[in-house]
Amino acid sequence: MSFGRTVLLNSGNRIPLLGYGTWQSKPGEVGAGVFEALKAGYRHLDLAKVYGNQREVGQGIKKALQEVPGLKREDIFITSKLWNNNHKPEHVEAALDDTLEELGLDYLDLYLIHWPVAFKHHGLNVLFPRDPQNEEEVEISQEVSIVQTWKAMTELPKTKTRSVGVSNYSVEHLETIINETGVVPAVNQVERHPRLPNPRLVDYLKKKGIVLTAYSAFGNNSQGLPLLVAIPEVKAIAERLSAAQGKTVTPAQVILAWSQIGGHSVIPKSVTATRIRENFQEVELDEEAVKELDKLGETPARFNVPVNYKPKWNINVYDDKLEQNTKYQVVQKL
Repeated sequence: MSFGRTVLLNSGNRIPLLGYGTWQSKPGEVGAGVFEALKAGYRHLDLAKVYGNQREVGQGIKKALQEVPGLKREDIFITSKLWNNNHKPEHVEAALDDTLEELGLDYLDLYLIHWPVAFKHHGLNVLFPRDPQNEEEVEISQEVSIVQTWKAMTELPKTKTRSVGVSNYSVEHLETIINETGVVPAVNQVERHPRLPNPRLVDYLKKKGIVLTAYSAFGNNSQGLPLLVAIPEVKAIAERLSAAQGKTVTPAQVILAWSQIGGHSVIPKSVTATRIRENFQEVELDEEAVKELDKLGETPARFNVPVNYKPKWNINVYDDKLEQNTKYQVVQKL
């Protein structure tokens, strides 16, 4: 079973460290996956408007509330995210209302700004507006700053979202929004795994009391590289711990245990019932395992860089080497 660990957010609410992610989960599978996750004991769900599957997620939640004995809405920590096309302050609450309607819920536990990147607004559901000059690229907006969007998030009614936070924000982005508004996000959800430990960001979040949630914990990528759960180093750790602990320890369990060190939360995704349950069987790492995993981060590798997306986002988010010749910068202040 899960250790059931939670961490206190700066809003006074608690978030379970082990969650269930729904990114890249196809319609037709995700509702069943959410139901299986809640049945297995997960109490933290990570969602987003752009995943295109929130209606089905809502059906999975509804089924679990009806069929899992004793399960109530208030037992489940539910996160969703504001998409890039609705960053102007006047669109933020309408986007949240749209997400609540899709999910069939009255409130979220956490609402995040998905990216520090604004797209032109051509309506609530035009998620990837194309650049009129180049159909291969999204239409980036430079008319709204991350400060304006964050301020609008902080003004959302607590009856609709109990906490607010951000995702994919760097130290510099966080510094700007905190200094300009005086409000510290509850969470920053970022790509993090043993190949991308990001100690500078981790230290900053700890200092500010911001909880880190890790996505792509298994090193999911579009570059054709093997997942971390498939590499020899992680497999060897899992085999050694299996022998030492007298039970099967999977490579996924090893990565998920590493991801929670320091009170971070992590949101693995799977639509396979056995794997959903397996990921919920938590394990303890010994010092040797942690050291071996930390070695993987000595040559850091970021796998999610928007300039590589299709359609392309022609913007520098992370100052990654791939982003050096991009057309736009993140608009921090106007």
